[in-house]
Amino acid sequence: MKRLLRLLQWLLKAAVFFTLFAFALNNQQETRVHLFFGTFWQAPTVLVVLLAFTLGVVVGVLGMVPRWWRHRQTIKQQSQPISAAPANPETPHGT
Repeated sequence: MKRLLRLLQWLLKAAVFFTLFAFALNNQQETRVHLFFGTFWQAPTVLVVLLAFTLGVVVGVLGMVPRWWRHRQTIKQQSQPISAAPANPETPHGT
C-alpha cells in the first residue's frame, strides 16, 4: 500500500512538473511591464509570472511574521514554570 501511495505521489509531482514545463515553453514571447514615469521592463511571460508568484509569497510570509512571533511568545510564556508559592509565608493563615 505504501508503494502505491509513493508511486501516486511521484506521478502527481511529474504531472505538475510537466504541466509547468509546458506552460514555460508555450509562454516564451516577450511581455512588457509598464512601470512609473514611462519606464518599462521587458521579459518573457513565464519570468514575469514567476516573479509575481515569488513576490506574492514574500509579501504573504512577511505579513504572517508578526502573528507567528506573537504565537511563539505565547507558547514560550505558557511553557515557563509558574513560580511556586513561598514555603514560609510571613503571615500564617488560620492560626
